[in-house]
Amino acid sequence: MAIPISKDVASGIAQNLARVKERIAEAALRAGRDPAEVTLLAVSKTFSAAAVLEAFHAGQRDFGENRVEEALPKMREVETAANGIRWHLIGHVQSRKAKDAAAFGLIHSVDSLNLAQKLNARGQAINHKLDILLECNMSGEASKDGFPLSTGAEPFMRDVAQIVALPFVRVHGLMTMAPIVDDPAQARPVFAALRHLRDGLRNQFPSANWDTLSMGMSDDFEAAIAEGATMVRLGRAIFGTRQ
Repeated sequence: MAIPISKDVASGIAQNLARVKERIAEAALRAGRDPAEVTLLAVSKTFSAAAVLEAFHAGQRDFGENRVEEALPKMREVETAANGIRWHLIGHVQSRKAKDAAAFGLIHSVDSLNLAQKLNARGQAINHKLDILLECNMSGEASKDGFPLSTGAEPFMRDVAQIVALPFVRVHGLMTMAPIVDDPAQARPVFAALRHLRDGLRNQFPSANWDTLSMGMSDDFEAAIAEGATMVRLGRAIFGTRQ
């Protein structure tokens, strides 16, 4: 049975999704790209299962959550009514939560060799390869998670060499968060740096799949698309302001 939600909220989510998809397509075309290359990830953290279902019924399939403990009950609540939904974990993962993180189709926020090893162990225990992205801190901000790249790439490259050799995780690319800036264009160097890093990794570690660049949020996703984003993570632009 569908989870109830007001008609006004449902209509707003559908309208927001339609407008966001238009903006994604426009940004891709401006950059000379195929809009189909960009996946919209609806960030549903703090929003209800009902809101997720309304977005699903409006055609959205990929949803992102920050906290494992918040996401798992929501995922169970919608699973029977949302066949084909894809869940992404985009928030920081504590090593002790690696077991639960295995429930997600794609883990964006792998930010250490230790976490990758814990996920690999969990994948081995359930005989299932886990799909991951490597989160990179390109801006050097202490408030942001991710492999620190602002001070040099050599330690990161050593860790990547070990991660891509793990048998029960599959690396699909990179993720980053840009600084909060007044003009989204100011975030473009961060997005460009992640793309350049990905290109280097693709050459150095060709056994892994480096096709995914998860970057860009509600305020800067068009700038991210201009720099090669293949996945943008939008919450407020779809569901409205979080309480």
